[in-house]
Amino acid sequence: MRLSRLPLALAALALSASPALAHFGMIIPSADVVSDKSKAKVELAISFSHPMAGNGMDMAKPKAFGVKDGDQKTDLLPTLKPAKIMDHAAWTGEFTFKKPGVGTFFLVPEPYFEPAEDKFIEHLTKVVVPSFGEEEGWDAPVGLAAEIVPLTRPFGNYAGNVFTGKVLIDGKPAADVAVEVEFYNKDKAYEAPNDYLVTQVVKTDANGVFNYAVPFAGWWGFAALTDAPETMQKDGADKKIERGAVLWTKFVEPKRKKK
Repeated sequence: MRLSRLPLALAALALSASPALAHFGMIIPSADVVSDKSKAKVELAISFSHPMAGNGMDMAKPKAFGVKDGDQKTDLLPTLKPAKIMDHAAWTGEFTFKKPGVGTFFLVPEPYFEPAEDKFIEHLTKVVVPSFGEEEGWDAPVGLAAEIVPLTRPFGNYAGNVFTGKVLIDGKPAADVAVEVEFYNKDKAYEAPNDYLVTQVVKTDANGVFNYAVPFAGWWGFAALTDAPETMQKDGADKKIERGAVLWTKFVEPKRKKK
């Protein structure tokens, strides 16, 4: 190898050796719980991003966006408006809670082609928001092709709590599935000590269950990654689809009493 090419080769080796940034579908509500009737309208920021690094990707208009409360599903696709999140094309929606309930917001996106991985990525994303003191139904599946069903209540949790979820693929528990875990570093207040701490990884057990102890407060995303049985065409070739089941939930610090 010529010496003039050595720095380029070393740089390429360093890049290939670094862990790849994880992709996450995101639904981040303006409130994690609704308790005040004067603030019953929740705005939802919808994006496709690298949440810890703060990098976004352009997101096409979703195929489906709605909320499930008990047995009722409401189509919220008409509420979506184009937006910019992390300097990329994204969406915002809104929903007004009119009665006590637990709203599970869900998103089915258009698959995103990632050239670096030579595949499409489709993240079926959820977030759960309770209103006016109600909490029944937080563990009810929406019925997506892939989803994380929380076994820990996905709201009202302190930082440091252990979060437990079950991964369902076509309604059945999925064993030995990698679940990527990442913090939404919205204000870029944190910096990972090394690349391996940007995205952490746990795996599901034989029953599709995983656990993760959340280290500090904020919004945390869990993305269970599987391959869809179907493929999609790109430039005349069949490409795999990474189908992610994504769930976001917020962990908080306790308030100190004023002396």
